[in-house]
Formats: sequence, C-alpha cells, structure tokens
Amino acid sequence: MILKVCTSLLLLFLVNSAWTRTVRQVYDDLDPGHWSHYTSECPQECFCPPSFPNALYCDNKGLKEIPPIPARIWYLYLQNNQIETISEKPFANATHLRWINLNKNKITNSGIENGVLSKLKRLLYLFLEDNELEEVPAPLPVGLEQLRLARNKISKIPEGVFSHLENLTMLDLHQNSLLDSALQSDTFQGLNNLMQLNIAKNSLKKMPLSIPANTLQLFLDNNSIEVIPENYFSAIPKVTFLRLNYNKLSDDGIPPNGFNVSSILDLQLSHNQLTKIPPINAHLEHLHLDHNKIKSVNGTQMCPVSIALEEDYGYYGNIPRLRYLRLDGNEIQPPIPLDIMICFRLLQAVVI
Repeated sequence: MILKVCTSLLLLFLVNSAWTRTVRQVYDDLDPGHWSHYTSECPQECFCPPSFPNALYCDNKGLKEIPPIPARIWYLYLQNNQIETISEKPFANATHLRWINLNKNKITNSGIENGVLSKLKRLLYLFLEDNELEEVPAPLPVGLEQLRLARNKISKIPEGVFSHLENLTMLDLHQNSLLDSALQSDTFQGLNNLMQLNIAKNSLKKMPLSIPANTLQLFLDNNSIEVIPENYFSAIPKVTFLRLNYNKLSDDGIPPNGFNVSSILDLQLSHNQLTKIPPINAHLEHLHLDHNKIKSVNGTQMCPVSIALEEDYGYYGNIPRLRYLRLDGNEIQPPIPLDIMICFRLLQAVVI
C-alpha cells in the first residue's frame, strides 16, 4: 500500500515538473525586451498574450470603437462589443492582418468608411456576423478566403461586389433578408474557387441563379423554394452536400431526375411536402426525407439500379452506396420493406 502511494506521488511530481518546465520554457524563450515592447504597445482595453504575439484580444470589453491596432497583429478579435463604425485610422499600421472577428457588434453599412476594408491587402478571414448590415459591404479585400455575414439584415448585394474575390472559398449569408430579386445571374460572378455557399434562412422562392461551378456545399434550408428547375445541377457538377430542409417542395416541383445527380453524396429534403421518394443516384450516401407526407416506400421503385442486375454484379458492381436513410415524421408504418435492404446493401441506419 505504501509502495503504491509513493509511486503515485512520484508520478504526480514528475508530471508537475514536466508541466512547469514546459510553461517556463514558453516564457523563457521570449526576449524580455520584446515582451516589454508588446505590453507597452498593447491597447489598454485589450489583452496581448506574450505567448501569441501576433494576436490581439479585444472581445467582450464593451468597446464602442476599434482601438489602434499594432503593426505586428495578424489575428484580431473584436467580437461581442458595441462597435458601430469601422474607420481607417485604427488600421493605419495594421498592414499584416489576416483575420478579423467583428461578430456581435452594431456595425451598419454607413458606419464602414469607404475603402477601409479593401485596403487590408493581406486579410483572409472577415467575420461580420450578428451586426446591422443591410447590404454586403464593398469594396472587399481581393485576397479574402472566408466571408461570414450571417444574421444581419442584408437585402441587397451590390453589383460586382464579388467579381474580384477569386480566392474566396466560403460565403455565409444565412439568416438575412434576401429575396429572389437580390440574386441576379451575375451576382456570384468571379467566385471561381467558392466551395461553400450558405443562403439558408432567407426569403427565397426560387433556386438561386448562376451558382459558382466549383461549389461543393450548397445550403438553402428555411426558405420558401417550391421548384427545382430542369437540369439545375448540371451547372454545378461538383455539388456534394445539398440542403433544402424546411422549404415548400412538392412532387410536382421536382423534375423526374432532378436529384439523380452522381456528385451528390448528402441530400437533405426534410420538412417539405413530398408524398413519394424522388429518384436518387447510386452514389448517394445520406438521404434525409423526414417530416414530409410520404405514406409508403417501395424499395424496388426507389432502387437506383435494377435489383436483378445488382445480384449479377454483387459487391463488385455499381451497387447503391446509401448508408443512412431518414424517413421519420411521415406516414410510413414499420417494418422496413425487405426490398429496401436487398437494394441498399451498405445501409447502416434507417430511421422510420
């Protein structure tokens, strides 16, 4: 018993010693002169961690304006304040900024000084969620990779605002006030490398026009979309994740092979008005159809390949890849039809 206690104490001592050496090493490696310099130029309202000299933390400070940003800063955290304006003066020396988080403030379009954002030449990530913007701010830094504008009051996208943002990979506009009229055929022109587009929780009645061809993830939940145009997805041949939950899609609003698209791996159509399962592609892996008006499931009709042909090719053929199927909230009664299991041999979960 004594040996066990001694062993435990020794182990605890060694762990604490190692932790102490690690912490000391972080601070010992810092040049005291640099540490003093970082502290002296740090805005009084903010926190400048000595172990992370390129970051400036000014979040949750009750700030009403942006303090002067030191030249060394790459990462700027200003979320959860009362900031109303973005002016050029605080950024006079901040020529290396890569990341700005201004979420949860009170910024309006009129409060953004003209050209101030576009002058931040090295900026890659701009977060302006939960503010009071009524349109996408412009002009924007040409090197941006992510632009997050969720939960504002945006109803307008200025012409050409995205035309030079060739590096943008993610655009988040969800929970705003966008109507179909705000999304013109050239609205997303120039976004050649966009991979994720989120326009969920707006006021769209139609599928948006001219989605960038390289888009992989398209989120359109919580709109009022009724119709999928014929061959709509041929213009976005790489789309993999498609979310259309909480819309007004009915059987008549979906073309015969509207979702029979080989690139789509995850298709979400929950909370719509479907009475039958639309044709799907053999490559589809996840299908969400819960909370529709579906009364029955016919596995033979639903199967994207002939079951007889599937028997011939076995696991070496083009067997359907569906792994997850959600059907709860419909009018379907268990048990699961046997032909569903015969068709979808890789199926791991069915919610009914």
